[in-house]
Amino acid sequence: MPRIKVALLAALATAACSTAPDYRRPPVAVPGAYKEAQGWQPAGVGVPPVGKWWQVFADPTLSALEERVETGNFDLAAAAARYEQARGLVRQARADRFPQVGVVADAARERVSAGRPLSQGTAATYSVVSVGPSVTYELDLFGRVRNSVRANEAAAQASASDIAAVRLGLQAQLATAYFDMRGLDARIVLLRQTVDAYGRAFTLTATRHTGGIASGIDVSRSQNQLSSAKAELSAVAIARQQDEHAIAVLVGEAPATFSIAVVDRQGPPPAIPAGVPSTLLERRPDIAAAERRVAAANARIGVARAALFPSTTLGASGGFEAASGALLSASNGFWALGPLSAALSVFDGGRRRAGVRIARGEYDEAVATYRQTVLTAFREVEDDLVAQRLLATQEADQRSAAAAAERTRDLALIRYRDGAADYLEVVTAQTAALDAERALLDVRSRQVEVATDTVRALGGQY
Repeated sequence: MPRIKVALLAALATAACSTAPDYRRPPVAVPGAYKEAQGWQPAGVGVPPVGKWWQVFADPTLSALEERVETGNFDLAAAAARYEQARGLVRQARADRFPQVGVVADAARERVSAGRPLSQGTAATYSVVSVGPSVTYELDLFGRVRNSVRANEAAAQASASDIAAVRLGLQAQLATAYFDMRGLDARIVLLRQTVDAYGRAFTLTATRHTGGIASGIDVSRSQNQLSSAKAELSAVAIARQQDEHAIAVLVGEAPATFSIAVVDRQGPPPAIPAGVPSTLLERRPDIAAAERRVAAANARIGVARAALFPSTTLGASGGFEAASGALLSASNGFWALGPLSAALSVFDGGRRRAGVRIARGEYDEAVATYRQTVLTAFREVEDDLVAQRLLATQEADQRSAAAAAERTRDLALIRYRDGAADYLEVVTAQTAALDAERALLDVRSRQVEVATDTVRALGGQY
């Protein structure tokens, strides 16, 4: 008889069904090519690497800093800890696939009354000891356990993609801060040279004023130029130190013990091929995470639906029980197969159906989030591609403007020395030259920062 029951239960388990909808990745509209990449190929140096994407910038200092993000950044460590939590939830959900086995041992001394039924008018006092295992197992007839496992597995996969997204974001953030700092380094070098040049111009003007050639107004204008350049140098130094402090935190080091020397290093931006939009769905970790959360929400619909059906549980127990004599003897053994129980709430005020509705709403929200994530990714790539293209044109024009401004400044100084112009012309030319050179440095910094963001927008793989 027990064998027949076991076979019947096995057949029921085999016939179990899942109440979750069949999962398919939500469709999204994917263009055939990037609009801003058509008819234009970015110019640059180097061959794009796979994996350690920052090596394309050929900057040893940046490469060394990027390597430290993996082991030193605490945001990344927190993301890894969240992934471990997600894996633990998977293990918990998988545990429900197996019988729950326990061991029970009881010892009691009891007195039963003489007035109890069938007592024959006598009281009794006795001791009873029992020991043995017990087994309970939920028959997953409607897929509650299986869908719980699927939901937690998909959530863990999303968490793994979150780690990749956090890692890529931190790497890009570090590179952006680094290149911004190098742009400020170039500004510092430029301003130091400007302060030296303005200092010489001030000395010249003061000497001419002493000789009665220049007016006091010329001296004041020269002093204003020099002091303003020094003030700007201090302001740039503040921003530069703040970038250095940000980099220290990103690599997991206290700013007090971290420093990077000032270096005027602004190389050309590397070539970042964009590929085709369809590959972006596989490259971006945030897209992968959003898609896995859709899968998890789909499985949770099955969990919610399963609550509408009976919950079936099989129990079994056995062991030894005795009030006297040898406990562990065949005559004192007992076993029980069952109960086979099914529980279903007949009326709950619509709670379970509301749970299904909530699960469906969460699924729809996850689908919308996934599609928005994909659209945002396409926009970010398009933004960076148009920025790369137009910044290349802007850099060429600004380079010409800076060269013209420098010639004007030099000619104005010559004219002033020869007495053919007043110092206002020199001041105007110097201001225009500094503005043009500063703008050129800003454009070059922006170019490498956009190249960095392009790699991030493409998912760090190209």
